[in-house]
Amino acid sequence: MTSLATGTGPATAPGSVGAALETVSAATNDGYADLPRHLLAASDLSREAAIAVLDTAERIDQAIAGREVRKLPTLRGRTVVNLFYEDSTRTRISFELAAKRLSADVINFSAKGSSVSKGESLKDTALTLQAMGADAVVIRHSASGAPHRLAGWVAGTVINAGDGTHEHPTQALLDAFTLRRHLLGGAVRDRVGNGLDARHVVIVGDILHSRVARSNVTLLHALGARVTLVAPPTLLPVGVDEWPCSVSYDLDAALAGADAAMMLRVQKERMDGAFFPTAREYTRGYGLDLRRRALIAPHGIVMQAGSMTRCMEFAQAGADGRGSVVTEQVANGVTVRMAVLYLLVSGEGADRV
Repeated sequence: MTSLATGTGPATAPGSVGAALETVSAATNDGYADLPRHLLAASDLSREAAIAVLDTAERIDQAIAGREVRKLPTLRGRTVVNLFYEDSTRTRISFELAAKRLSADVINFSAKGSSVSKGESLKDTALTLQAMGADAVVIRHSASGAPHRLAGWVAGTVINAGDGTHEHPTQALLDAFTLRRHLLGGAVRDRVGNGLDARHVVIVGDILHSRVARSNVTLLHALGARVTLVAPPTLLPVGVDEWPCSVSYDLDAALAGADAAMMLRVQKERMDGAFFPTAREYTRGYGLDLRRRALIAPHGIVMQAGSMTRCMEFAQAGADGRGSVVTEQVANGVTVRMAVLYLLVSGEGADRV
């Protein structure tokens, strides 16, 4: 296994990054063998591969904690391109920081101000990146399926940072990482190799337009969790009954004893009609306030994927206080994306299909 400490070979000194990762490798060897070449959807990851990514993130976080310079030379000489066709703050910065902490050269591409505004197609942009020798392309696009098309045009690794209303696999991974830390607790060695078996996660809100919900349902189910979706009927997609989860319209009943509540933003920018009468009525039926927060298990946590709308999916006091891990999710996103880039770009997953 390539050493994170040097980027060249094993580093087995006690306490070294390489030694930490070797421990993970021994514990999750089957998962490493199952890694895909690209990460386009949560379904690309088997249970073993998902756990391998989470375990790697645990050890990366453990190994660089307390270091004066929080950087590793693992991807030195590699080029990572952030290809963002949609506006983004958290995801773009998270991927940029993750790549830089692995010592990669990072190119940030925004559709605004580029040749895309002149009519350049995604394929032509992909061929340009291919000619420049990009080792990995992180893509966010408004069209569902765009990362899959891109993967057929470039030789490097493609990582989906969100495509339309389809998938957002690294968000699901960081959510699973956060859940595992809080619900399994204990030392890192107690979490390594384990999923989220028998844990109950309630996902609330705009399921219809949410790529995060789709990826989370797939990944959490693979990790053994029980997932319940809660939304008004107008915000549930056609065919949701075939997803590996249960569906409810009663938020109070769903939250009772749950291990986690994941609140989704209402994506007004994707709506072309009225999906509920008023924002106040939506909050009354599906917003998280202190009363509903008390329904969750005492050890339970409150999560939010992406930007937060107070007084909509959250009542003013519902987003803060006991059990809220919203800001922690942001920090965990960098660590998890470091693990994904390390495993796929350094060669751990490069030969997988």
